[in-house]
Amino acid sequence: MKKIFLGLFITALPFFVLAQQNPTGIEVSSKAPVFAAKDQAGNMIKLAEYNKKGPVVLVFYRGQWCPYCNKQLKAIQDSLSMIVGKGASLIAISPEKAENVAKTIAKTKATYPIIFDDGLQIMNLYKVAFKVDDATVARYKTFGVDFNEANGSNGAVLPVPAVYIVGKNGDIIFRHFDPDYRKRVSVKEILSHL
Repeated sequence: MKKIFLGLFITALPFFVLAQQNPTGIEVSSKAPVFAAKDQAGNMIKLAEYNKKGPVVLVFYRGQWCPYCNKQLKAIQDSLSMIVGKGASLIAISPEKAENVAKTIAKTKATYPIIFDDGLQIMNLYKVAFKVDDATVARYKTFGVDFNEANGSNGAVLPVPAVYIVGKNGDIIFRHFDPDYRKRVSVKEILSHL
């Protein structure tokens, strides 16, 4: 029953995201900020190294508690062979602690690298991070979602659930950036830009 209420609550609150600080994302044709961070298996993921092989799809998601995120990540996993078939790689990035990244993997069967963005460095570089206001934090807690617990030292900060494609030359060649977390880019559209 708690999950049903959480789903209804999450569905009914798009305006809370819009009421936050207004992250802008980075624009198409911009140089993609490079980063290096460890994934769920402890492997060092370096954007520049992945980019040498081809385009890289970067997916910023809110957390394992978010049904929209899980649906998107599962759809990407189900179509991963088509993304890889176009010579691309995929990296997902979350503010959640490693143990919650493990929950995302259990829910979505993700086999691509997922990075816990400790310190929010990557999210800040890509201008997707925003602080969740205290009233929203309190409301989510009533449904069992504690951002401070889920995100550890990252606290009550979430990303706009954005998708960027970084071309082999290191430039952003596609972006989907919509503060309404319910609006997600389709795998078909991602594939059309690779």
